Amino acid sequence: MFRSARLKLTLFYLATLLVFSLTLTIGVRVFAEYELNQSIAAQRGEFRELARSGLDLLVPHPERTFNSAQEYQAELARQHLNQKLILLNLGALVVGGLVSYWFAGRTLKPIAAAHEAQARFVADASHELRTPLANIRAENEVFLRQISRKNDFTADDTRELIRSNLEEVQRLEHLSRDLLALTQYGQTELPKSAVLIGTIIKESLAQTGTLLQGGQVKVEQDVADASVHGNQESLVRLMVILLDNAVKYGAKPGTIYIAGARHGAHYILTVRDTGPGVAAKDLPHIFDRLYRGDPARAQAQDAAGGYGLGLALAREIAQANNASIKAYNSPQGGAVFSIQMMVVKA
Repeated sequence: MFRSARLKLTLFYLATLLVFSLTLTIGVRVFAEYELNQSIAAQRGEFRELARSGLDLLVPHPERTFNSAQEYQAELARQHLNQKLILLNLGALVVGGLVSYWFAGRTLKPIAAAHEAQARFVADASHELRTPLANIRAENEVFLRQISRKNDFTADDTRELIRSNLEEVQRLEHLSRDLLALTQYGQTELPKSAVLIGTIIKESLAQTGTLLQGGQVKVEQDVADASVHGNQESLVRLMVILLDNAVKYGAKPGTIYIAGARHGAHYILTVRDTGPGVAAKDLPHIFDRLYRGDPARAQAQDAAGGYGLGLALAREIAQANNASIKAYNSPQGGAVFSIQMMVVKA
């Protein structure tokens, strides 16, 4: 599909270039012929003056001789001009075709990448949806077969089956909710206003308080308060995602470091854990939807009931707030997620 679109776009660019080239050629042709005719007329006038002055009187019709010679030269000049213009157009056609093909490829490159990412996302999402559905079906089929053989099932057996099914249903709900949120943040314009950084951190810590119970994970802050331009609810959700990610993949016991400071017209807020960090090969893809990289991180993700949509959702939220997010490994150890937001002018 994209190869066909690229060829069509190439032909469009080529046709545009050809129209421009022909327009330029016609203009050059008209101008050159006009100048040539003007030159011939001027030379004829000079020849007439020479003939009247008595130069070369032995020639019976000097003016006619001069005119025929000039007409011959003019015709020869027109032929040469036409040949050069044809060669010029052929060269422009070849070069323009190559340039147009290159521009077409450059234009379609992000579209092709988005299409490939979307196709990969649909395939991964389908796989993730099939897994809990297959588990629910298998457990219920086994249960039904056992019922048909004996009737000594206890209430505890039934409760265990229902509990297991509910866990799978909860995972499906979590996946569908994140998929819906990805679509909403990508297509909906969020209402924005001045939001205090302190409010974002306070509310996000309140929502993730249950994850930090038991004293296994501590939180340390070094944040300078400021007002940023964004949507408070979504920015709180963004911080909750980053804190949840730090708890999942950070060391236990460990510490989560939250730091924030103003840098000119921007405010940079960072969340760092004390875990093993992210593999270098996975860093460029860590915000991709349903990306599975390091097996250790994938196992931790599965154990926590995640699907690899949290960080993809974090990027969508950041973009919806005209902010940017990036990930890197800290020299002190652990993964760092940095959010750059616009500061509200005082």
